[in-house]
Amino acid sequence: MTAYDPAGLHLEESGDGGPLLLCLHGIGSSSAAFAPQFAALSGTYRMVAWDAPGYGRSADPEAPLTMDDFADLAAEVIRARGGRAHVLGVSWGGVIALRLGVRHSGLVASLMVVGSTPGSGTDPDKAAAMRARAGELARLGPEEFAAARGPRLLTEGAPAELVERVTATMAASVRLPGYGHAAEAMATTDLRGELHRVTAPTLVLCGDQDRITGPDASQVLAGGLHKTAYVIVKDAGHLANQEQPEHVNAWLASHLHIATDPTPTDRNPTDHLSTEPIATHHPEPSRRKGRPSCL
Repeated sequence: MTAYDPAGLHLEESGDGGPLLLCLHGIGSSSAAFAPQFAALSGTYRMVAWDAPGYGRSADPEAPLTMDDFADLAAEVIRARGGRAHVLGVSWGGVIALRLGVRHSGLVASLMVVGSTPGSGTDPDKAAAMRARAGELARLGPEEFAAARGPRLLTEGAPAELVERVTATMAASVRLPGYGHAAEAMATTDLRGELHRVTAPTLVLCGDQDRITGPDASQVLAGGLHKTAYVIVKDAGHLANQEQPEHVNAWLASHLHIATDPTPTDRNPTDHLSTEPIATHHPEPSRRKGRPSCL
């Protein structure tokens, strides 16, 4: 059966060969969030990043979408490219990636989640706050909404240029009804009871100064997954992949290399995985079980 990309979905693609790497952005962003990863990895991997339905240059969905719907659409993108994919998700994109790993395990070679969470359905107050975002966007409009929220996605000391870029990306990406569908999907999702069903090896990364989800939420993910490495990225906020791209890209490349080619043959490909936070001051990754420090 031939598979096709969902109608109206905008995709950024780079790289002609190598394993497929699908990138899923956060709730206030677009495919533009992965520019540092495209620059570093597209020579080795076939990179694909979407503007989620109702975001950026993608068409508005005809009906509300649940977290399952977003995961199923991501699965269609993978099928259209003929096989399995490594999946990188940031924040909301990480929640979609994990749900994808449960619903379509055969399509997922490995997972990488940055600044993510089990969902906002873990707590009634979190769910209510997530649902309230749609009204805030309607009241303020995209530009003011982004100006209020964008800077908090980074550390307080983030370069002004990066703050401006993140804020501009949000303003150009979010609109209703797409953002409202995403917020409702987050408000009704609690992954804690299904993390054990994720079979793909998973890299969990979180900025040490993440003010949105925080290291605790990432620790919940790492603790609930069977095959995982948990990395805390020093001097990074919620968008660690944009604020500390060299460090994050080094970890992504290491994880992808091991997940793609688990040689030597006498090594179990999951031997490097650990739920203990791993870190180093050096940009080159060094996986050491049970010896947390700070990256």
